[in-house]
Amino acid sequence: MSDEEKDIGFEVKPSSASHAQEPAEDRPKTGTSSVLSDDDEINQQQDAANQRPQLQTIASRSSAVSRTPTIIPRRERRGLLAHVCLIPEVSNPYEYSRKIKWTITFFVALAAMAAPTGSAIVLPALNDIAADLDTTPTITNMSVAFYMLAMAIFPLWWSSFSETLGRRTIYLSSFVLFILWGVLSAVASNISMLIVMRVLSGGASASVQAVGGGTIADIWEVRERGRAMGIFYLGPLCGPLIAPIVGGALAEGLGWRSTQWFLVIYGAVVWICICFFLPETLRRTKNVVAEAEKEAAKTTAAAAANDDPLAGSSTAEEVEAAAGGLEKPTTNTGTAQRPSLQRVSTRQSVQRATTKWLLVARRCFVDPLRIILYLRFPAIFLVVSYATMAFACLYVLNISIEATFSHAPYGFATVVVGLLYIPNSLGYIAASLFGGRWLDSIMRREAARANRVDPATGRLQFLPEDRMRENAWLGAFLFPAALVWYGWTAEEGVFWLAPMVANFFFGIGSMLIFAMATTMLTEFMPKKASNGIALNNFVRNIFSCVGSVVAQPLIAAIGNGWLFTGLAVISFVWGCACIWAMKRFGERMRKGMDGHKAFA
Repeated sequence: MSDEEKDIGFEVKPSSASHAQEPAEDRPKTGTSSVLSDDDEINQQQDAANQRPQLQTIASRSSAVSRTPTIIPRRERRGLLAHVCLIPEVSNPYEYSRKIKWTITFFVALAAMAAPTGSAIVLPALNDIAADLDTTPTITNMSVAFYMLAMAIFPLWWSSFSETLGRRTIYLSSFVLFILWGVLSAVASNISMLIVMRVLSGGASASVQAVGGGTIADIWEVRERGRAMGIFYLGPLCGPLIAPIVGGALAEGLGWRSTQWFLVIYGAVVWICICFFLPETLRRTKNVVAEAEKEAAKTTAAAAANDDPLAGSSTAEEVEAAAGGLEKPTTNTGTAQRPSLQRVSTRQSVQRATTKWLLVARRCFVDPLRIILYLRFPAIFLVVSYATMAFACLYVLNISIEATFSHAPYGFATVVVGLLYIPNSLGYIAASLFGGRWLDSIMRREAARANRVDPATGRLQFLPEDRMRENAWLGAFLFPAALVWYGWTAEEGVFWLAPMVANFFFGIGSMLIFAMATTMLTEFMPKKASNGIALNNFVRNIFSCVGSVVAQPLIAAIGNGWLFTGLAVISFVWGCACIWAMKRFGERMRKGMDGHKAFA
């Protein structure tokens, strides 16, 4: 049975020929013929060989028929307001048609735009915010930096909650919060209130940063996932393209507060789209309360066994009765059992209930922090750190554009500064359009070159490390070179087009790295794809927060030229080291992760 047939739940029932293909020792023996002669063995093998093509034809036809999605009844669909969704939930999301898959991908990408849009929309208006709220530009930059910090931390919990509540519920509930915090940001009366509301807004919108990648992994198979992930990433990367333009125009025409009202409207539109067009795609959700109750029952029973000499004889049946809140089964001895001998006393019941809710709280709020421990695996660390380096440089660049081109020698107006964010975003789009297909073609080429074929299905076997080839080298050379180009042309006040062309190439190089890293993480952690994305967001957004804070003082101290030269050197050296290590030790690192309980 092929992998595809397994994925869709198809199974070919064995015929008489299938028994002929079994080893002789595994075949059922009868009383009349327990041992076969050599001639009979050869004849049966020939018959099996003749019937095998017929079985494969039947299997392929049945597989094609079974590709029809198995729709979940409306009453059994999961997720908040699931009954109003126009796209039905199916038992296996791989079975969705390509049209529906691209529809889901589009709306997830649309939702993923919210977080970076909220971050970048205020960039052209930072000076206006500082003047209106009577503060300094450095303090105003905190509204961007802490927004990024929230985008780093909150996805750890969104990712964990999505495994319990499902993807859809997280999307809908988080965007309700995004709308609420957006309203309060728009009416902020001082910089402290604005920063706090922006932190909460960034945390709410960041749900898609972690869960969105998991949704893409839910519906797309590995051989198509690179292109789909590239299209998905257009959402987060189109935010920096659209947001500064919209933010600059709104700030100049209606004031900086209108940028926050725009986010409120955008969040409402996204919420409506998700409500009607995004079904639940997670294959299985965890019942945290039930799991905690079972663990609490075992803990309480063990404690009772230590405290009560009579409890040491508790049977498995008694523990199960305790887990279900039932009384211990009694034997028909003709005498009533004394209350003092009951296994589930009032004290134990209270202890079990307390333990259960403590375990629920731990699993919901403490355990998500354990995602950070995935960094102890070298393959995960290399991929995350490489993407983090590029992302930190991106936010230093964003601050530099506003700080440099709004003052002499350029002195551009707010709306024009917003337009200057277009070139690097065009680079993101260009790399997304061809980079995803390039990733998939590289993976297929490497699998074919190594002759990695599944003998059972005849299909190529893909490995995550195959994605880090010449595309990674191009990114490693391109975006550091673009940083040096931008830094010195901006430092010397060269005509504005020169640094903008550099930003275009920076967009291409960095996007190649972002898409590659995200896709590799979902494949290194196939059962915990959203955890991998959350970890990536956590690390890279922390560094982008630091970059947003230190960019302004560093530009004032050493200038754009030396700042971006230093970043370019560090990025180039570390990028080359990561690529070399993955090429040299990638297989060994991956095998060290296979079968580890952390990825089960």
